[in-house]
Amino acid sequence: MRTRWAVVCAGLVLALTGGPAGAAAAADDPAPPPPSGQLLAAPTAFAGSLVHPDAPPAGANDWSCRPTREHPRPVVLLHATLANAYNNWSLLAPWLKQQGYCVFAPNYGGVPGSPFQASGPIPAAARQVARYVDRVLKATGARQVDLVGHSQGGGPTPRWYLRFEGGTDPVHPKRNKVHSLIALAPSNHGGTASGIGILTTKLGLNPTMSGVVGQAWSDQMVGSEMNRKLDEGGDTQPGVHYTVIATRYDEFATPYTNNFLTAGPGATVRNILIQEICPLDVSEHLAIAYDSNAAQLVSNALDPAHAQPVRCSLALPVLGG
Repeated sequence: MRTRWAVVCAGLVLALTGGPAGAAAAADDPAPPPPSGQLLAAPTAFAGSLVHPDAPPAGANDWSCRPTREHPRPVVLLHATLANAYNNWSLLAPWLKQQGYCVFAPNYGGVPGSPFQASGPIPAAARQVARYVDRVLKATGARQVDLVGHSQGGGPTPRWYLRFEGGTDPVHPKRNKVHSLIALAPSNHGGTASGIGILTTKLGLNPTMSGVVGQAWSDQMVGSEMNRKLDEGGDTQPGVHYTVIATRYDEFATPYTNNFLTAGPGATVRNILIQEICPLDVSEHLAIAYDSNAAQLVSNALDPAHAQPVRCSLALPVLGG
């Protein structure tokens, strides 16, 4: 704990002095500035989503948007468990829209009108995502989308969609509906919630927990039936480019190494520990969706041909930055 706070204090100094030398991109960088300096963005978005839980975040769900030559694939943002599109993506959605992407962000896996989505069974959530992606492809005229997800939305739900609900065609990967899956702190191989999940599993309490917070709890525990089926035959699907962005301070998808994937035939995987890019980043599972360092890594993964050096900035637990 003392070490973590030392890192935070050092990060504050760097934030006030403009960041570490050498981290900035060239002066002629065509990309918009990183979405930094918004420490209240996460709590503001959470409060707003309680009032209007079905609202999309700014920049998302413009059904008249048409992809450009520079950004030919729409980006579909998939929120985390018990989150919603508004409170999960109010930082990233407008920033990607500013870069010229067609951005879409559904609510899925929950009762319409509830601010707490993605609580139900993972396979049912994946079927909703499948229908939504088809709608995006039809509306935009695009051949493929890129998926960006957080926690469940970057891990088991899109992976189930890719494997079992028509997101990919393993025999003919060029027919895949998804080009890339970019994941923030994904619960790819289950989590232990810092040990709580181990206790509820050993005591047989996962059905009780799921009765309170939803089946997504049990589905995302290490060793669950859902995880065993999803992991059979490997982590990836042919033709898909996977990027995993993890934080060592994750308190839900634990251990954080469970986030990472192993590439199978025809797929590519890049596993990133964000502290290896920005050592002073102390974002955890929640804050990573509001972490400007992570946002830049997402942008680079969406358009690797024009990737820019990450301009590391302070990112705090819960708040991001």
